[in-house]
Amino acid sequence: MARRPLLGGASAIGVQAGKIRLDKQVFWISLLLVAIICVPVVIAPERGKLVLDGILGFLTGKFGWLYLWFAVVVAGVLVWLAASRYGRVKFGGPDDKPEFSTVSWLGMIFTSAIGGGIMYWGIIEWAYYYNDPPQQMAPRSIEAAHWSATYPMFHWGFTAWGLFCLPALALTYAYHVRKRGSLRLSEACRGVIGDRADGWLGRMIDVLFIFGLIGAAGTSLGLEVPVVSEGVATLFPIEKGLLLDIGIIVVWTALFGVSVFLGLQKGLKRLADVNVWLSFGLGAFILIVGPTVFLIDTFTNSVGLLLQNFVEMSFYTDPVGGSGFEEDWTVFYWGWWISYAPFVGLFVAKISKGRTIRGMIGAMCLAGSAGCWLAFTLLGNTALFYELNKIVPVADIVQNQGDTPAIFAVLQALPWGTVAVIAFIVLLVLFLATTLDSSAYTMAAVASKELPRDAHPARWHRVFWAVVLATVSIVLMYAGGLEALQTLSILTAFPLIFVLGLVMVSFRRWLVADVKEQEGSGVVVEPAAEEEPELVGDRSGSGS
Repeated sequence: MARRPLLGGASAIGVQAGKIRLDKQVFWISLLLVAIICVPVVIAPERGKLVLDGILGFLTGKFGWLYLWFAVVVAGVLVWLAASRYGRVKFGGPDDKPEFSTVSWLGMIFTSAIGGGIMYWGIIEWAYYYNDPPQQMAPRSIEAAHWSATYPMFHWGFTAWGLFCLPALALTYAYHVRKRGSLRLSEACRGVIGDRADGWLGRMIDVLFIFGLIGAAGTSLGLEVPVVSEGVATLFPIEKGLLLDIGIIVVWTALFGVSVFLGLQKGLKRLADVNVWLSFGLGAFILIVGPTVFLIDTFTNSVGLLLQNFVEMSFYTDPVGGSGFEEDWTVFYWGWWISYAPFVGLFVAKISKGRTIRGMIGAMCLAGSAGCWLAFTLLGNTALFYELNKIVPVADIVQNQGDTPAIFAVLQALPWGTVAVIAFIVLLVLFLATTLDSSAYTMAAVASKELPRDAHPARWHRVFWAVVLATVSIVLMYAGGLEALQTLSILTAFPLIFVLGLVMVSFRRWLVADVKEQEGSGVVVEPAAEEEPELVGDRSGSGS
């Protein structure tokens, strides 16, 4: 099997806009569920991993088609929204302006949604497709090389970002247009489930969200600590091991603590800005000193292959050949993005006041895809060039030694390789710091009963969830159960398919009802010549 990447009562919490009540039901049930699943895996890691892998194999083998169809339906809905008059709907009142510049907004979305995964898999994912290609291609053939550079762009492209964008649209609408007091996934389902969003059904939806995010984000932390350890040991005479890993986690925690102390505007925004500019710096460096023409040619060829075969790739199940490629990769990836999607949606909702539906779809599906494609073009195609020209045997290293040695072999082969390794490590640390911060922020928001628009979860609450993420990842990493948690995070995607289906229907009902009401009241909805109009301004209430 292919290697997979790696998404009751109340107590008062003081925030800047009064008191926020802790939702103890969501808070404690989430922790209990994590403990029920993780403790047995720690006690008996091999048996626990076998059970979870068996469940995962059943879901991907019997219901893989459901993941594929759901992703295609979401993509179709987003295209319809962007092209329709609903694309002009503004999140907030007519006079609301964006809180962040477009560059900072895009940077916060990208770094929170993708994290360090793009740095890790950007270099070596193609090698898995090159060694074990789809469609019965010969391994390590010219055809396999072409497709190995194309499939990462498919798995990290429009469809993935579309899965992120759907809950982001619905949650932003509920929070900034319908003025719902809580920033939680159940609120986006209110248009279908009504007041049951305040009962046990809503609580279960929110618990499922937190549970999935702990698995996804905790796995990212556990996966990337060893990579940074390897990089530090490569640069300095420091022995790899437990002490080095703990030191790296302390640095991450310190970065997160500073970000929490400074707040959303100064903390996370600045981390995201540094991430963006350092990424551009490393990318420009590789483009200049690397195999420039090969990078551009391969990117051009991959775009052509992707556009020509997008529909086939979206529905590819290989029922006759039975290679399992779509289960190991495409179905897995769609499950991974689905498990991360509510988190991305909740975080994007908090930072997107004043934006429009069309603007958000463009930012996430187009700009987000472009950022991922740029990473794979610069990192992955450089590694592919080294493989094809026998400079670095990347495919052999991945197959025989693992991912981390292959990553640093490629970086060190670059001119001024030490500089590239340092920049890579710094970027990986900053990417994961922003992911940890935004993950903890959204979990704290979901575990709060209400969150006014000008308020944020208490600092201690955000730090608590960050500690939970770090603890889960560290314990499972050293208990041998990290892969089980990776699997676990994907299992949560199966019920989330149905939850996001409710989100999609709820969002459509709200849009149609609100626009129809405005048209009935005589509000002009056609765009003015000078400015972008808003079909929907400020609508309070929870009507379905």
